[in-house]
Amino acid sequence: MNQNGTDTPEQVVKFAPKEKQRSDGSPLDEAGQAIVAKIQKAADLSNENCDRAMTLAHKLSMELRAAEDRINQLEAEVKLFRDRAARAEGWLRIIHKEIEEKLIAPRSAPGTEQTSVR
Repeated sequence: MNQNGTDTPEQVVKFAPKEKQRSDGSPLDEAGQAIVAKIQKAADLSNENCDRAMTLAHKLSMELRAAEDRINQLEAEVKLFRDRAARAEGWLRIIHKEIEEKLIAPRSAPGTEQTSVR
């Protein structure tokens, strides 16, 4: 049991309902109401800014994810083209070797004469 004699646990603190503030038109009341209104407006603007920032962050996050996906796709294409280029270079070496061995070497071997056809 807590200090005020109720069965409410100590962690829970009940606040009395707000009484409607009476305004007798005094400058103090008007200043207080103006300050509360400005605080509410500042809170509303802050919430709007936060919502805009969250929306922008989400949009940028989605764009970043799309860019990362595109980068991964392009990297896969680069690997594919590098592999194809390496295979093409291998075939060019084989073709060069075959030309050297079968066409150029027999003609330049000693004792063979090249005959020209007229």
